[in-house]
Amino acid sequence: MHKHLAFYGNKFHVMHYLLLILSWFIFYASHTVLASSKLKSFLKVKWGKAYKWYRLLYTMVSVLLFLVIVGQSLLIPAEIILSRGDLSSYFGYMLAAFGTIILMKSSKGYSIVRFLGLVPVKEEKEQLVTSGLYGKVRHPLYAGLILVFAGYFLFSGSITAAIHLACLLIYLPAGIYFEEQNLVEQFGESYKKYQSEVPAIIPRWK
Repeated sequence: MHKHLAFYGNKFHVMHYLLLILSWFIFYASHTVLASSKLKSFLKVKWGKAYKWYRLLYTMVSVLLFLVIVGQSLLIPAEIILSRGDLSSYFGYMLAAFGTIILMKSSKGYSIVRFLGLVPVKEEKEQLVTSGLYGKVRHPLYAGLILVFAGYFLFSGSITAAIHLACLLIYLPAGIYFEEQNLVEQFGESYKKYQSEVPAIIPRWK
């Protein structure tokens, strides 16, 4: 009886983990597709003036999918694969705090209201940012997310946290590739030069 319950319990957990992985896949895939310059160009023609609300739609889809992932994570019973101790918890909090600081500094100078699409914005020529953290790495936001997810795994030690981190690391190469294709299309040789001089995520320490 106990063996059967354990079997079904493990099967239940595996299904939850697979659904969590699938949800992350959908989240990252939608992020890449919705950020595609080709899709944006197509919708500009099709939607006309209504395209000014595209950023808001993009934000709503991302937030909805992220809330689904959060809900799934809360429903999965915590299964620990990394023993938690004072040292791992300390490093976990430190990494998460450092990652949060990087995220905040990377977003400095951006209008949150405009970024979320809460107000319609007229088409403006964007400038390539290469100063501050962007002078050290091309994708400081991704670097910050890696530190936050890694920190969460260290002080949580759960399979769920490990899946969050693994899905992010698996997605990043493809995510960065397609994002930079859009940036090369947008900024041309300026971005190619920037690519050759600045690393993607890990800074070069001199």
